[in-house]
This record gives sequence, structure tokens and C-alpha cells, in this order.
Amino acid sequence: MCGRFAVVDDWPGLMTRFLFDLSGDGPKLPAPNVSPTQGVLAVRADADGSRVGSVFRWGLVPFWAKDLSIGQKMINARSETVATKPAFRNAFKQRRCLIPASGFYEWARDGGKRQPYFFRRRDGEPYAFAGIWDRWTSAQGEEVETVSILTTEANEVVGSVHPRMPVILLPEAEDTWLSPAAPAELLLELARPYPVELMQGYPVTAAVNTPRYQGLDATQPLSV
Repeated sequence: MCGRFAVVDDWPGLMTRFLFDLSGDGPKLPAPNVSPTQGVLAVRADADGSRVGSVFRWGLVPFWAKDLSIGQKMINARSETVATKPAFRNAFKQRRCLIPASGFYEWARDGGKRQPYFFRRRDGEPYAFAGIWDRWTSAQGEEVETVSILTTEANEVVGSVHPRMPVILLPEAEDTWLSPAAPAELLLELARPYPVELMQGYPVTAAVNTPRYQGLDATQPLSV
């Protein structure tokens, strides 16, 4: 799964890398320890194909849900079932997005302790997680846009810590993921483990075990 990630790149760098215009106020950056139900940046394509970034609540809430609470269980969508599961299939078919991230966290068990690891690109460039989104309307008419991150089986780098990892799109696949014309078969082919030669992982401070922790050292290798 992917239950925590970081965005420590600045706005100019993100906007240049992902070629989007920002709609409204973006989330506060840097965000070294992003947690479920928080507002996250996601990039989608307009009808003319231009990219627009805006804030989404992390934890997808289908348009037919009774309340927002279901979103806490919908932070991830398994790529193996995203096209058929009722909570996700419409979003997968019609509402896909990119979720920029500097890297993500997973935890290893060391006796009774949980040791966090951070996984990022070797070259330090940000990732694009494959996301899906939906728009939910409350009984009072309030609209909330929410998002979920697709997951797949872990590659060899992540697999020593956790059996799943987020679907990370290669830059050349991002336009395909956003295209409304892309067939489901092609989209699901993109949901493969990230190439191991492009990724590194290392232990980081246990302070990130607390979602409130936002220290800039959160993504730095643990000193030994």
C-alpha cells in the first residue's frame, strides 16, 4: 500500500516538471509527511488536454457514498481490481490524475519497533503516482474532490520492506494515463512495478511514525 508520502520539491520545480497550471491555492509546501485525509496536489487534464493542478482530499469518496468517512478506507486502489471494483471503476474509466511526490514511506518490523524507510528516485526528481479521483456532494450541496493512489506488487527495492508499492508512472506514460481515449488494457499495462535501477530506499527517522511530524529531515537517510 501507500499510506504516507512526501512532497519536498518547490512549486516552480513541480510546475516545470509536470507542466500544469495551478487552479486555486495549492497545498502548503514542503510537505515532508503527507497523511490520508489531508489535501494533496493532483494534476488532471482539461477537455483541451492542458494540465491543471488542484487540491484533492486523499481518500477517494465515490459520488454515491453517504458520507466522507468511507474515504479513510479508500486511500489506495489495487491495480489488479481497479477496473472492476464498484468504488473505483468509474473513476478509473473517466477520472485519472497524476499525484506528484518526492518519495514515499513504508515500514519494516524490527522486533517490536517499526522502522520507516523512504523510497525515491535515484536522480532526486519527483515521481508521478497514478491516481484516480471523484467528486462527492454532501446533503448541503458542498462539493469535495477526492483521490486514491493505485498500487501494484513491489519491486525488489521495496519488496524487502513491504509487498506492495504505489504505481509510479514513467514520464513518457503520463500523457497516456491522463488521456480520456486510452483503453483500459493499455492503462493497466502501465500499472507495473517501478524499474529498480531508477529507485533507492533507505531508513529514515522514526519521527515520521507520527503523522503530525513535518521536520525537513524526514526524508533524509538515518545517521548510523
